[in-house]
Amino acid sequence: MELGKRLKEYRSQSGMTQDELAERLYVTRQTISNWENDKSYPDIHSLLMLGELFNVSLDTLVKGDIEIMKETIDQENIRSFKRDSNIYGILLLVCVVTFFPLYKWGGIPGMIIWGLLFAAALFFAVRVEEVKKQQDIHTYKEIVAFTNGEKLDHIKKAREEGKRNYQLVIAAVVCAALGFLVPWIISAVI
Repeated sequence: MELGKRLKEYRSQSGMTQDELAERLYVTRQTISNWENDKSYPDIHSLLMLGELFNVSLDTLVKGDIEIMKETIDQENIRSFKRDSNIYGILLLVCVVTFFPLYKWGGIPGMIIWGLLFAAALFFAVRVEEVKKQQDIHTYKEIVAFTNGEKLDHIKKAREEGKRNYQLVIAAVVCAALGFLVPWIISAVI
């Protein structure tokens, strides 16, 4: 980040040591050192005090860091989305595979265990859907682009938005078919 270099530069221009700057900002010298070496980032109150002390605007002080911070936040969102998606997929698979054995041999305790697994899967499904809603991603291509840290151009985005309606119909038909098929298979097995 650029803020550390700027802080060091402004501090040197004003003829202050790290100790003197720390005293004026009511922080430790180690905190100033961490800021200058980009090990940590000042809070908003400290940024405002730094801007006032060095007689520069907040925009000038953090210029360049905003884009880096946005990119860092985006990478965090992508990692979180991937992790939650993987956990959800595994839990969903476990729920599907373990339903019959837990029902058949586990009885009520088995169904309680299955219910807990299902609740955990729903929890992660909701988290994944929240990110999808925040990022306005719905189709497979949009999800793949997001997980790769890319954005679709306007034409591709418009094409994907056009697909959303019929994908909902297909999803509803598949879910209805599974809703009829799974109980039929279970009743045939039992």
